[in-house]
Amino acid sequence: MGVAGQTRRPTPASSPWELAAEAIVVKIRWFGLVIGYAIVNVDDHSPERRAVLNAILSLGAVYTVLDTWYSARGRVFLGRYPLSIAVMEALFIGLLCFCDRGPESSFRYYYLLSLICFAIRHPPYVTYTACAVHCFSFGLLYASLAEERRPLPFALTLVVLIWVTWASSALATLLKRVSDYLGQLNAALQKNQAELEARIAERTRDLQESQARVLHQEKMAAFGLLAAGIAHEVGNPLTSISSMVQMLQKHDTDPYSLNKLSLVSGQLQRIRTTLRELIEFSRPASTVRSRVALGEVIDEALNIAKYYKRTHGRIASPELPPDLPPLYGVRDQLVQVFLNLVLNAIDATDRGGRIDLRVARIEGGVEVAIRDEGSGIGEADVAKLFQPYFTTKKHGTGLGLFVTRKLVEDHGGTVTCESTSGVGTVFRVSLPAAPAEAREAFRRAVTKKESASC
Repeated sequence: MGVAGQTRRPTPASSPWELAAEAIVVKIRWFGLVIGYAIVNVDDHSPERRAVLNAILSLGAVYTVLDTWYSARGRVFLGRYPLSIAVMEALFIGLLCFCDRGPESSFRYYYLLSLICFAIRHPPYVTYTACAVHCFSFGLLYASLAEERRPLPFALTLVVLIWVTWASSALATLLKRVSDYLGQLNAALQKNQAELEARIAERTRDLQESQARVLHQEKMAAFGLLAAGIAHEVGNPLTSISSMVQMLQKHDTDPYSLNKLSLVSGQLQRIRTTLRELIEFSRPASTVRSRVALGEVIDEALNIAKYYKRTHGRIASPELPPDLPPLYGVRDQLVQVFLNLVLNAIDATDRGGRIDLRVARIEGGVEVAIRDEGSGIGEADVAKLFQPYFTTKKHGTGLGLFVTRKLVEDHGGTVTCESTSGVGTVFRVSLPAAPAEAREAFRRAVTKKESASC
């Protein structure tokens, strides 16, 4: 008996049905061989006939071993030629029957096993073709033994072959459809599972980002509250000291004392300026979008940064192009963007290093580059800089750059990082210009302000 199938190495796209069917066919082959050897060597046969039958079964055993070897590697021996296999099996079974007891030999049931194998592995038209070949083989066997012709068993055997072909093909087709349907359901389930996992990951990421923004806002609110408290506590005694200095200056005093009082008054004015900046920074952040001048935003960020450690003489206000367009956004948020980047540059630069800010006009907006002379950032860390809670600082929170990117993207812009180890880092912020009507209104407002000042 033989096996039908396709000779090819299974790939991940191979259906479970094909792999399972090949395993079943191999088992049927071995079952048929074991039964065949038992029939030949247990039944009453002459030594000559027993030797011939064992030799024919040995040929089938060789084929079965080859098919098993191929099956173990995901292939089918001679599987590309199912009709050739049908002819070989018909010849093999016919020889066994001819050398045994003719049409009444027990080996005639091999025809049934062969057809079942074809039905499992092939479409119905291949199975019916194999049935026709087997019927022809059995007809030749019947015709070759004229003295032992018995029409009724012969006709009954043909009917059984045809019926088994029809039944096994119908059952195999039904099982294949069920297998395909289950495969589709499994694929849909895996797809839904992947989509669900992606949604969960997205929601988790959104939750982490929301938590990061809330934490950063709470931190800035606490800092603003502290700054407001300091400004209030220092402002009251400062006003008293300034009043007493003014009173002393009104009295007739010697030139030396007047000079010293003038110096004290100047320093008091400097302290009042600092307090006003602290109060300005600590006020509740506005979320109202309006026309914003980029130069004023950068100046305010640098004025706040100058109170940071080790900043004296290291940062200079950038030169602004004459045709720089206004921006449209939330002023406080834009100040926070450039303040975060400047403070990061300060932390990354040694005491003797400088921080360079450059502003350029680009198509559709402006670009600000903040360059430092620090040690640079590793290539692996650059890709994670804007993730929440990621930081390369010893005492950092990992929220500054994350919030910076979020604020820039909310304004329709982009922020990128370029870093070279041992040379420094450059952050580039690109922001779109305000719409044309907003720029015109901004220009009229500036002109009106300049006229009023004149």
